[in-house]
Amino acid sequence: MSNHSLNVARSRLFWQRLFAVVFTSSSLLPNLGSEPARAQVTQYCHLSAAAAQEKETLRLSALKGKQDAQTRYQNLVKKQAQELQKCRTRTWPQIQALWLRLYPCDVQPGTIDQIMDRIVNRGYNQVYIEVFYDGQVLLPATANPTAWPSVIRTPGAENADLLATAIQKGRQRGLKVYAWMFTTNFGYTYAQRRDREDAIARNGKGQTSLYVVDNGSQLFIDPYNPQAKRDYYQLVQEVLRRRPDGLLLDYVRYPRQAGSDSIATKVSDLWLFSPAIQEALFKRAQNYKGLDLIRRFLRKGYVTAGDIAELDKLYPQEGEPLWQGRIPPPGQKSILPATDRQPLLQWELWQLAVAHAMQGILDFVTIASYPAKQQNIPTGVVFFPDGNQTVGQGYDSRLQPWDRFPTTLQWHPMAYGNCGNASCIVAQVQRVLSMTKPGTQVIPALAGKWGGSISNRPSLEAQMQALRQYAPQLKGVSHFAYSWQYPQNDNDRKFCRSR
Repeated sequence: MSNHSLNVARSRLFWQRLFAVVFTSSSLLPNLGSEPARAQVTQYCHLSAAAAQEKETLRLSALKGKQDAQTRYQNLVKKQAQELQKCRTRTWPQIQALWLRLYPCDVQPGTIDQIMDRIVNRGYNQVYIEVFYDGQVLLPATANPTAWPSVIRTPGAENADLLATAIQKGRQRGLKVYAWMFTTNFGYTYAQRRDREDAIARNGKGQTSLYVVDNGSQLFIDPYNPQAKRDYYQLVQEVLRRRPDGLLLDYVRYPRQAGSDSIATKVSDLWLFSPAIQEALFKRAQNYKGLDLIRRFLRKGYVTAGDIAELDKLYPQEGEPLWQGRIPPPGQKSILPATDRQPLLQWELWQLAVAHAMQGILDFVTIASYPAKQQNIPTGVVFFPDGNQTVGQGYDSRLQPWDRFPTTLQWHPMAYGNCGNASCIVAQVQRVLSMTKPGTQVIPALAGKWGGSISNRPSLEAQMQALRQYAPQLKGVSHFAYSWQYPQNDNDRKFCRSR
């Protein structure tokens, strides 16, 4: 067997042992005018332009205090909710969701109604509302005990609960409303807290993610840090008090870096240099030799034959260096000199370091999803289909072990492939489906807009048709994002411009 084949075989066996054994963690719409009802909707459960405009006219009249218009508007909203549900049951996919960010300006009367109406008009029956992003949380300023500031800090709007309002308005229209949250990316505001410095992830070059991610707003934490875990757990609990229909965990990974740094090839590339993650790594040692060797590897980035020989003298009563997942070849110490043992030990230490970093992500998902599990609220994990790849001797810098996420969670792969057509998008979904176990609910996220290409991506229609042809068994698809479909409205809302 060649050295390459031997390494591949060793790698496969190592990961199986390490993860599987050792690291297991803790429509037809009502006739609204002179047109026949059947003409009101397209094959994607879209409302006709005439039907959408009639509803918007009623909404505006109701907003001016006209009681008759208010009653007619509410009745129309209720009817369309029922008919949307009927349409989705007979239209692929059964779940069609849209990603949405709300802004402080959305506290203005009637704005959430308008947004939710537009979402229904496009045939969606679920909406994913961003509730924790960029170091701020969509909770009222007066009811926010979390470690982050509220999104809405407008004077006079301290009691505004946009999340609760959006859940209520969405459900009135037949929408299931999920709370979409950043996870290990805690945001720049968290970095400003001196009492949280130990919780920030650091690599072996002395950097935090603020210095390696272009926009300077992303702050990733050490997933082993107990304070970070407590802060996030409390955040999830506060969000779930609003009883959303589901929870979505995004940014479940380490920072994505650029250029050659996008591949982690050495220990200093890993985010293993904060106190808690190191302490947890040292606890994986199963004898003094193992502990000493892990420390040396972390400090220098490698171990030498001299290190191994020195440890043999320091701990003569011990056999091979041991740590969780390591099963050395029988009798290796008594047969092989240190120079022969060094390559395998160094390779296994590298695999241990990578696996330890990945396990932190998996454990954090378990903690983050636990409050929702207690309340029987569905939880999904959002990930990049290529975020878990090995590249030569290295690993994708995001170290996103999505293929080991619990199959009891929904999997939301971001199929954002950009090759001018749908082939690379389908290929990404294909990769995910090839790694799933039976019963795993996979809901791919597509980026685009209806009726035309955007950012070199084909229309949503083209993407949906390609996906359906390849994977008709999928029950759901989501679209990123509301801002791509309604860019003018999104921009107006961001700056409180009414139209």
